[in-house]
Amino acid sequence: MKGKILIVDDQFGIRILLNEVLQKEGYDTYQAANGIQALEIVSKHSPDLVLLDMKIPGMDGIEILKRMRVIDKGIRVIIMTAYGELDMIQEAKDLGALTHFAKPFDIDDIRSAVKEYLPLPNTL
Repeated sequence: MKGKILIVDDQFGIRILLNEVLQKEGYDTYQAANGIQALEIVSKHSPDLVLLDMKIPGMDGIEILKRMRVIDKGIRVIIMTAYGELDMIQEAKDLGALTHFAKPFDIDDIRSAVKEYLPLPNTL
């Protein structure tokens, strides 16, 4: 069974990059450009891990994370932000985010974190 990862970012290029890298690693991936799409995917597909951007127009990452927790209390989330907003990062961690990455991030660092928090069955 493959791990399922949801990538939530309003920047198309970042979604595509993460999608390609994670699919090559063997994960099933889903993409959402906003909070409404993200919550629909969480409801329908129950991803094992979410890569969540904090700055998304409409519904920010904190609100998305809070609503995801209502749907799935145990959902694992890694946050991404282009902003050094320590209060937002701390609030996300208080809500259960596993770790955070500042943009621009090193794709290898993201890959390593995903493997740490969501190992594929054949690598256990």
